[in-house]
Amino acid sequence: MTGSRVVALGHYQPAKVLTNDDLAAMVDTSDEWITSRVGIRTRHVGGPDEPVDELASHAAAKALASAGLQPADIDMVLVATSTAIDRSPSMSARVAARLGMSSPAVMDINVVCSGFTHALATADHAIRAGAATRALVIGADKMGDIVDWTDRSTCVLMGDGAGAAVVTADPEGGDRPGIGPVLWGSVPEMGNAVRIEGTPPRFAQEGQSVYRWATTQLPPIARKVCERAGVTPEDLAAVVLHQANLRIIEPVARKIGAVNAVIARDVVDSGNTSAASIPMALSKLVERGEVESGAPALLFGFGGNLSYAGQVIRCP
Repeated sequence: MTGSRVVALGHYQPAKVLTNDDLAAMVDTSDEWITSRVGIRTRHVGGPDEPVDELASHAAAKALASAGLQPADIDMVLVATSTAIDRSPSMSARVAARLGMSSPAVMDINVVCSGFTHALATADHAIRAGAATRALVIGADKMGDIVDWTDRSTCVLMGDGAGAAVVTADPEGGDRPGIGPVLWGSVPEMGNAVRIEGTPPRFAQEGQSVYRWATTQLPPIARKVCERAGVTPEDLAAVVLHQANLRIIEPVARKIGAVNAVIARDVVDSGNTSAASIPMALSKLVERGEVESGAPALLFGFGGNLSYAGQVIRCP
């Protein structure tokens, strides 16, 4: 079987920025309260005329342009999202239509915050099996639509955005695969710790339970991801965790032992964008030249369903 690799990235965020001071005018909170507890200073929020598929399409177009490919070159579109209101057409089908694609396979993947790493693994598997040759993998969420803006414990966390990766076959990958083996799983009995439920849907979570699980259970799993990829944590050039909360990102990264890696901290400026957070953060690191082409980066998503998925990739 051939391998696969990420050849280009793109990201997109709505223009409107919501600061902590803006939130303090809406609910009983303050910049100091928010930054000390979650490390977030700003987040981007889309308007009613900016649906999820539009955010996704902008990120996808940027990734395609970076790859030097046309929409017709793509034969699979995967969109990781948990904020699609309509069941059909899917976000992936809508993105394909917006970009003018010809006949790609289209699929939405809802694993909430670990959706992108699940989708990336799915694209890798499809390419390895010969079912696709070029895939567009997108994480896109509009958390502002499902947040309770009167609940200071959750509304301070969330932002909107999208990130995209172009994944292609890599027959020359050999012992240095562009996308390493995925390690994924979940804790079903704790699935209610993160919820998007009701009509209209609303986001809620048991913050302390998620924090304890993430900071204690996830570091050894992330180290196993590195082991499967044949690298040590010290080999990593970048660690891109789901951008949930700075108080989770920093201790988890420290416990992984990636002492030489750049740690993505996009949560400070973007908030928690769920499935969009990993591809957005990685795209920004690459765009700023903070990681070299071919360097190993750990991608590790976790959260809703208390699910997780991670892989080591070679940066485009």
